[in-house]
Amino acid sequence: MLHNLSDIFELWSGEPLRSSQELTQAGSSRRYFRLASATKAAVGCYGSNVRENTAFINLAQHFAAKQLPVPRVLATSACGKYYLQQDLGNVSLFELIAAGREGGQFSPDEKAALTAAITALPDIQYEGAQGLNFALCYPQAELEPCAISWDLSYFKYYFLKPSVEDFDEVKLEADFARLTEYFSAEKNTCFMYRDFQSRNVMWHEGKPYFIDFQGGRKGVPHYDVASFLYQARANFPDSLRRELLQAYLERAARYTDVNAADFEQKLPAYALLRTLQVLGAYGFRGYFERKPHFLQSIPFALNNLSRLTERLPSGLSIPYLTATLQGLAEQRRSAAPQQPDRLRVEVCSFSYRRGLPDDPSGNGGGFIFDCRSIFNPGRLEEFRLLTGLDLPVVQLLNGNRQMAEFVQHAFALADAAVARYLNRGFHHLMVSFGCTGGQHRSVYAAQRMAEHLRKKFPQVEVALKHREQGITT
Repeated sequence: MLHNLSDIFELWSGEPLRSSQELTQAGSSRRYFRLASATKAAVGCYGSNVRENTAFINLAQHFAAKQLPVPRVLATSACGKYYLQQDLGNVSLFELIAAGREGGQFSPDEKAALTAAITALPDIQYEGAQGLNFALCYPQAELEPCAISWDLSYFKYYFLKPSVEDFDEVKLEADFARLTEYFSAEKNTCFMYRDFQSRNVMWHEGKPYFIDFQGGRKGVPHYDVASFLYQARANFPDSLRRELLQAYLERAARYTDVNAADFEQKLPAYALLRTLQVLGAYGFRGYFERKPHFLQSIPFALNNLSRLTERLPSGLSIPYLTATLQGLAEQRRSAAPQQPDRLRVEVCSFSYRRGLPDDPSGNGGGFIFDCRSIFNPGRLEEFRLLTGLDLPVVQLLNGNRQMAEFVQHAFALADAAVARYLNRGFHHLMVSFGCTGGQHRSVYAAQRMAEHLRKKFPQVEVALKHREQGITT
């Protein structure tokens, strides 16, 4: 696969490929690689669905021709499975607003970034729709009743059925029919991004750029606004949602007559539809594909739903679905563990052969330090059956200059992070050390880190786990 992207990159750049790095995979099956030569860089994409790739490429080229903030397509393969796009860097809007999301208070700079993103949305919705051949969209040219029914069925089969032992399917389908009728009454007037949320907005050269719009189609503006304002893990307070909505409506008024009161009244219904679709995706990725971080987002989405069901337009009556969703939200709240009142640092040793440690907090795993470049005591017969907790191994590694420098650098990074976490009121941090077998080097380093943190930060709860040794302290 990378060989094909390498060929495309070298043909485009005119230079040999020097480095390649696979980027973190999100919810789709597409794979992305950061590729670089001596003077040029690009992001290479592999996707097995040629129609989906073609939709993205055509949309990106159309939007770029209108000077809209999207990545430029640089090169494509004849088979349609590979393409290169402009490298917009590593910082998404989701990451840019991390402090606000986690602490609940958004700074002026974070609010400014969010406002910049949502006020750029009408440009792609309306300006982007001008002259666009919607037949190129995938999998549908526009939002139709069948697409709404698909999303509702996705929610039912991939989230509701695994979550609820028994429910009245007849009553549920009756409410689904009312929802479909309600949304079908709205006229499709613009390009509907469909997955407009802060993870799909890159922050590049001081402004937002839009990515992952390959599922877009002709539709309604409300859906994208709801997707952004009610993103499950964005944690926006209602006051910020109102500010951002007002900014959006003022910008959209440049393109179309906007009835602000009517738009605001209908928005909770579209937020409901979007959240049901998202829960279906979380259920599929989490319950069926066994990707735990999707399951960790479910409580955030359910919290949104419990509020949305109280704000639905008066003309939309879905009593059974409303009661079911409120019951699910209440069930999740009662089962949720209490938030700790102080910072907990989990230090772990592990073997790379058995994969990375699980992160129970859902924050992404924290620091991961690779000890494999350091001499392995397990290569010596007298240490083969010992671990990094045994005195002979400890004495050997205490005298190893590389290990001494390694742990000091790790201490400095962890100390700085713990100090910032305490200052910002965060509750969880992971610090993990990996080696080949999880027996000598990683155990020694993790033990040293836990002892160091317990001594330096007595107000912090430090938990230590040597995963491959089955030891927890």
